[in-house]
Amino acid sequence: MTHAVPQGIISREEYHRWYDDQPGRYERIDGRVYAMSPERVEHVRAKAQVWLALHRAIERAGVRCEAFNDGMTVETDDSDYEPDASVNCGTPIEAGSTSLTDPVIVVEVLSPSTRMIDSGYKLAGYFTVPSIQHYLIIHPTRRSVIHHRRTGERIDTAIIAAGQIVLDPPGLMLTMDELYPPT
Repeated sequence: MTHAVPQGIISREEYHRWYDDQPGRYERIDGRVYAMSPERVEHVRAKAQVWLALHRAIERAGVRCEAFNDGMTVETDDSDYEPDASVNCGTPIEAGSTSLTDPVIVVEVLSPSTRMIDSGYKLAGYFTVPSIQHYLIIHPTRRSVIHHRRTGERIDTAIIAAGQIVLDPPGLMLTMDELYPPT
């Protein structure tokens, strides 16, 4: 049985109870529930490529981490985001869980409807999670990655169009060619 999207501010617990019975995908931003738009093919392809690159980088590095495609939630102060890809490190997540326990890397692929949220709300929100070290914003069709990285008390930002992306910790390295393979 499905219900209309809740109006107004709801708690994380109310959100989880409501969300369990819903078709589709949703995020809770500052306590308000928003439906996620259908994805265009270029968005889906970019998400798959990012997950594959992260998965391979984890295997190369031999670190105790796991890459996830969308579907897992990152809980910030008063929001529940569903990144397009992520890396969780440390203890494996228990079966039945829907939230990341120790997210270290989160990735959003830009889409027309979420550009402002990805570069504003989510940028600030993701870095309230102490374990998050890297936030990548991927352009779906143009070779362009915005890499936000925690460096002590600061967040440093680089725009990358070629070469490597160093994600340390946890000791991963991606190349732009992995994210944007020749067509």
